[in-house]
Amino acid sequence: METVYLVCAVFGGTLIVCQFLVTLLGLGGQHDLGGHDVAGHDMGGHDMAGHDASGHDASGHDSSADHATSHSSASTWFFSMLTFRTLTAAFAFFGLAGLASIRFEMEPAQGLAIALGAGAVALVVVAYLMRFLYRLNVDGTLRIDRAVGAPGTVYLSIPGAKSGFGKVHVSQLNRTVEYKAVTSRQELPTGAKVVVVGVVSADTVEVAPAEVSERTSHA
Repeated sequence: METVYLVCAVFGGTLIVCQFLVTLLGLGGQHDLGGHDVAGHDMGGHDMAGHDASGHDASGHDSSADHATSHSSASTWFFSMLTFRTLTAAFAFFGLAGLASIRFEMEPAQGLAIALGAGAVALVVVAYLMRFLYRLNVDGTLRIDRAVGAPGTVYLSIPGAKSGFGKVHVSQLNRTVEYKAVTSRQELPTGAKVVVVGVVSADTVEVAPAEVSERTSHA
């Protein structure tokens, strides 16, 4: 078993380091296995009403249907935790705990139980950490409609009277975000201070010169 533990520890540890380096370099993507909607493939999603013509009493199957639903929910919850990161952590901690049990001269069965427990705990902990970080990311996601009223600076000059597009850098949630921009007023040169006054599309805002916006608000 020592070889198995060693391989798992080295394999899992190497992948964890690789994931860290990839994330550090900004190359990480949203390709975890858990990102797929397992529930969408649930066999219970098929409509069985078309097979009710046999005369069976549908109410007689309520308990079995409830059991199937709960079983499906439990399966979906379990498989949602099986991502590349969680499995990597499980392999690494399984191997490390197994090697530790050998070092402390534990019984093979006891060592295996500890290794399996450590792997399971690592899987669950990493799964919940990833979900927590995902929720933080969603909560902090920049929404273009929240840019209305935010100050900005023209990055590429914006033609007047909405005759063309330019670009602006907008200060939003302590970040600088780049949007395409139009203006209904005169042409705005690069470096001009502006304020977002409306949303045109998913990536385009309408801006006005900052001083004009301030005069309008005071009026």
